[in-house]
Amino acid sequence: MRATLSAEGADWPSIQKRLGQMADDDIDWRAGRIAVFVFHPGNDVLDVAKDAYGMFQSENGLGAASAFPSLKKMEDDVVGMGLDLLHAPEDACGSITSGGSESIFLAVKSCRQRARARGMDTRDAEIIMPKSGHPAFDKAAHYLDLKTVRIPVDTDYLADTAAMHKAITDKTIMIVGSAPCYPYGLIDPITRLSEMALEHSLWLHVDACVGGYFAPFARMNGIDLPEFDFRVEGVNSISADLHKYGYAAKGASTLFHRHKDQQQYQVFSCSDWACGEMKTPSLAGTRPGGSIASAWAVMNYLGVKGYCEKVRVVTETRERLCSGIQEIGGLQIYGQPQLGLMIYGSANRDTQMIWQGMFDRGWFSPPLDEPPSIHLMLSPGHADHVEHYLEDLNDVVAKVPISTQNGHMRARYT
Repeated sequence: MRATLSAEGADWPSIQKRLGQMADDDIDWRAGRIAVFVFHPGNDVLDVAKDAYGMFQSENGLGAASAFPSLKKMEDDVVGMGLDLLHAPEDACGSITSGGSESIFLAVKSCRQRARARGMDTRDAEIIMPKSGHPAFDKAAHYLDLKTVRIPVDTDYLADTAAMHKAITDKTIMIVGSAPCYPYGLIDPITRLSEMALEHSLWLHVDACVGGYFAPFARMNGIDLPEFDFRVEGVNSISADLHKYGYAAKGASTLFHRHKDQQQYQVFSCSDWACGEMKTPSLAGTRPGGSIASAWAVMNYLGVKGYCEKVRVVTETRERLCSGIQEIGGLQIYGQPQLGLMIYGSANRDTQMIWQGMFDRGWFSPPLDEPPSIHLMLSPGHADHVEHYLEDLNDVVAKVPISTQNGHMRARYT
């Protein structure tokens, strides 16, 4: 039945009770039983993010330059810290967005507008990307009258740069690589994509929504990662999510441009109305001050030392899981994960049945179709639950009959 607004309202204790009851069927992410959607860095960081958000929950980022200069200062600081982490040149710039999808949308929009400014007919212009690239590029193409050309990944689950190079046509305006890609948690060969971009004067966007605030600290911890940021000459723009491994409150992401003249194609401006010019850097008009303040507070709270420690916990957790999973008969890790994501499956048991068995025991993680596998996106909150997870996994696998068939993995992303 359709809800209706109560005539008299209700007191807060009763509303609070109802909220708790509605959450009874939600996955208990605080207990480390969900490996997607939520990034649990510890209660202290959560409190910083929540309290900072609350302090600025009513302030509006639309008026940051005039009414709320505090928000402008915080956004400038957050963008500056991100640019520094990603080795951006002096002329680089960026802005805070509502999430990775908006960051990607704005990068694609900027690329399209630049192509138009250069005289190109962009109807059905193409974005070439690996099959592992995020659907946000398809969403952007849908709204912007563009076309995505997805190329199957190589046998190592990385972007097949040779095949992508062959796919370039005179309609191509952008190529995409991930650092890392969401499905496999692997960093694409960005340096080779850069060579292609420079050769054909194409816009190269690096989707580091997952890794932008993780990989720099992993490298500081001694992990040997391939180059992916602005040190690679052909990289035009990078998206990086603050509400993932930046541990800020949702929703907050960043979009960075190598040059300020690129950002002009991102900005929206309208003066043909009664109030004069309105200019916004993002899709939104009103922008929640709370998300900006939360990102600023968490980044200042953790600093380099804090982020490096969170990365250490996550990578060690991943290594423990990888080791334990490979000790269970028939299971295997796909690819060579180095960050906080990993996938595993079975060649001789139905991976769908394994996933269902773990789901029935309260472990929530997305399944993948290619290859049939189970996806884990880890955060510090998972560190204390590795043994329990492996115990349940070992028990579930033992109950799944040996078979050469793998059922279709039913995705749960909605």
